[in-house]
Amino acid sequence: MLNQSTTTSHDAARPRASDPTFVLAQHGRSAVGLGVRRQWTSAADASRALRSGEASVVVGCLPFDGRQPAALFEPASWYPEADDAADPLLGVTDAIFDRLPVRTVHQDPAPAEHVARVARAVAMARAGTLDKVVLARALRLELEDPTTAVELLRRFVADDRQGNGYLVSLPADSGLPGGHMVGSSPEALIERAGLDVYTHPLAGTAARQPEDRDLDREAALTLQTSHKDLDEHRYVVDAIESVLRPLCAELDVPPLPTLTHTERIWHLGTPIRGVLADPAQTALDLAAALHPTPAVCGSPQRAAFEHILATESPRGFYAGAVGWCDASGNGHWRVLLRGAHLAADGRTLTARAGGGIVADSNPEAELAETRLKFTPVLNALGVQERAEALLAATAGPGTPA
Repeated sequence: MLNQSTTTSHDAARPRASDPTFVLAQHGRSAVGLGVRRQWTSAADASRALRSGEASVVVGCLPFDGRQPAALFEPASWYPEADDAADPLLGVTDAIFDRLPVRTVHQDPAPAEHVARVARAVAMARAGTLDKVVLARALRLELEDPTTAVELLRRFVADDRQGNGYLVSLPADSGLPGGHMVGSSPEALIERAGLDVYTHPLAGTAARQPEDRDLDREAALTLQTSHKDLDEHRYVVDAIESVLRPLCAELDVPPLPTLTHTERIWHLGTPIRGVLADPAQTALDLAAALHPTPAVCGSPQRAAFEHILATESPRGFYAGAVGWCDASGNGHWRVLLRGAHLAADGRTLTARAGGGIVADSNPEAELAETRLKFTPVLNALGVQERAEALLAATAGPGTPA
C-alpha cells in the first residue's frame, strides 16, 4: 500500500455522524464521506468534474457492467484520514457480535446448476473458446429484524485481519437500487499517491487450515505450485500490465506471484508498482481503465464478459470497484468483493461469490470455492457456525434458516 498524504478535506475534524454515505477502511484508518453534494452515474462525467474543479473529491462504486449506472458522488463532508480507533463509527476491533437471525436463504443458481455452468465453461476453455471466465452465484438472505449498513460495516471490519471495509450509499434513482453496498475487499485495484501507483491483483485460491499449521502450510505450497492457479493468475497480471505499461514511465511487475491470505483463504497475489508518465491520469481514470480485470471477468475479456452476461443474473456492483479520488488525482480503489447489497428495508442482503474457470478447473471444487468466499458475509451476520446448513439450502421460494 502506498503512503498517501492527507488530501484536501471539507472538514478538518474526524467524522461525528453515525450515518456515513461512504467509508473505505484499512489498517485502522478510513476515508469517510457524509452526505451527498452532487452525484454522477458515469466515471467519465465524474472525472471531468474533478478536472474542471467542479468537485474536490469523488467517491462511490463502479458497476461490473460499465454500461450500467455508477454510484459516484461528492460527499457534503469529507474526512480522508479518520482514525478508526478514536472514532465510534468503526472502533470495534475487539468487539464480539450477536447473531443476526436469518429467516430465509435463497441461492441463484442452486448448487447443482452452478456445477453444470462451470462444467460448460470448462468445456469451452478446453475447446479454446475462452482462456478463463469468472462465474459467480448469488446468496440472498432475509433477516428476521432490520439492521443498518454501519452495523454490518463494523462487523466486516472487526472480522478482517487488515481492517478492510467499505460502505457506499446507493441512491434510489438513476437506475440504482437504493440501499448500500457493504463488505470487506482483500484486493487493491489501484492506488495513486503523486505519480506513484500500486495494484495487487489476486487470482488463485485455496482454503486455509488455521487449526493445523502443517496442513495450512501444505495448502499454501499446493496453491503456489498449482499450474491451474498460476495460469489463472497470469491472465490477470498480463492484462493489468498491458493497461499500465503505456501509462507509466516505470513499471515493476514481479515474474511470479507470492502468497497472501485472509483469515480463511490463501490467494496468489502480485504486487505491481509504477510511476506514471502523465500526471493527468487520476486514480479514477486508472480504475476505469483497469476494470474489469480477468480476476473478476476473464480472458479474452470481451468473450468472457459476454458469457457472464448470458449466464448469470445481473451482478450490479459485485465485482465492480469501490473507492475515492481527489482533485489532485490521488485515490484508492478496491475490487468490490466479499460483501453484499443491503436493501433499503435493512432486511434483505444479496451477496455474490465466484471463481475463475480455466481448462483444468474442477466444477465441484469451484462450487466449494464460492461457499468459502461467502463466509465473510455469513460471519458478519454471526451465523458462520451454521454456514453449512445455510449453504445446503436449495434455490426456490426460500428455505427457513
